[in-house]
Amino acid sequence: MSNSFNAIVADKGADGGFSAGLKSITVSDLPDEAVLVDVEYSTVNYKDGLAVTNAAPIVTKFPLVCGIDLAGTVAESSSPAWQVGDKVLANGYGLSERHSGAYSQKQRVNPDFLVRVPAAFTTEHTMALGTAGYTAMLAVNAIRDYGVKPGDGPVLVTGSAGGVGSVAILLLAKLGYEVTASTGRPQTADYLRSLGATNVVARDDLARKSKPLEKEIFAAAVDSVGSSTLATTLAQLRYNGVVAACGLAGGADLPATVMPFLLRNACLQGIDSVMAPMAARQRAWNDLAELLDPALLKDVYVVEPLARVPELCASILRGEIKGRVVIDVNA
Repeated sequence: MSNSFNAIVADKGADGGFSAGLKSITVSDLPDEAVLVDVEYSTVNYKDGLAVTNAAPIVTKFPLVCGIDLAGTVAESSSPAWQVGDKVLANGYGLSERHSGAYSQKQRVNPDFLVRVPAAFTTEHTMALGTAGYTAMLAVNAIRDYGVKPGDGPVLVTGSAGGVGSVAILLLAKLGYEVTASTGRPQTADYLRSLGATNVVARDDLARKSKPLEKEIFAAAVDSVGSSTLATTLAQLRYNGVVAACGLAGGADLPATVMPFLLRNACLQGIDSVMAPMAARQRAWNDLAELLDPALLKDVYVVEPLARVPELCASILRGEIKGRVVIDVNA
């Protein structure tokens, strides 16, 4: 029986050239961490696209297994916090950047990175959500904690056909909010309405040069786009509104003014999923398990094999992926 297994590994050649692809490795190639996980599922996120294609140089050590999300079963543990057989997941913490990541059939993981899989979910369900769903829950919790209630007005979700947007719509609709979805793909309108959006607007309605203040429309927003889309969203916030900003698919710039903050008491709340405190992570996963019936996820994701990861990572950067992609690392 072979001791080798498959992984997507990023590396640099002697000439400094970058490559990432399917490779056979062994446990001795994994980092010296306290918990060995038999990985079952991972995902494809925008950040995975950056890492695997090297569209942005976020991988900082080589060779390195890519993949920022994992879920599986503890196979070995020298940590008192985790026992063999425990179902665990991990998101962020520099996986696929400075720590060996999820696109592997086995991985050694820092025990402090692990979260217990909620009883209501399988490992597949957790990766149907993954960083995107977990980030969406952090953003929705930020809106709730700020005090915006379902009757206060519509909540905008930008980049709505992507992973964060899809799950955010499901969550907000479940909580009783009126959801407006913004998308650059009009063919996804029926999909967005099936998730719970009551109104769908074109990306170009927001991705433009905005006035400092515009008509007050939205009580809150979940923004994964940034740039001019975020600027216009801020200009259209109602008094005492809040934007939970969690992405920069449209750019890292913010061509806005301070007027919404000074005259409408607007709040721009950043959402960090990578280094979020464990209490916030556990709350988010517990809330996801409470709010989302796993049956609701069936139309949000597809399952693909590990070998397709490089192709899928290129696709997500081109904006071609709808919803979520779960990677079965053993397929």
